Amino acid sequence: MAGGGNFIHRVISYVANELIVNGLSNSPSFQRFAVRTSKRMEDLSKLAQQKRQEIADQVKDASKNFESFKDR
Repeated sequence: MAGGGNFIHRVISYVANELIVNGLSNSPSFQRFAVRTSKRMEDLSKLAQQKRQEIADQVKDASKNFESFKDR
């Protein structure tokens, strides 16, 4: 009986998934949300990369300053 219940669960899950996916993919509101979210994620990724580079440059400068200070 457990095997039959598992099959029914998979069928119901598949049908629900298809309805949800089709409903969202045809929704202009959801499409706008997805585009805005994607754009924000790209912007955040670029900002993180810039900040990472700025920090790396600052660490490099601090290291050079420390070395020159140490040599005095």
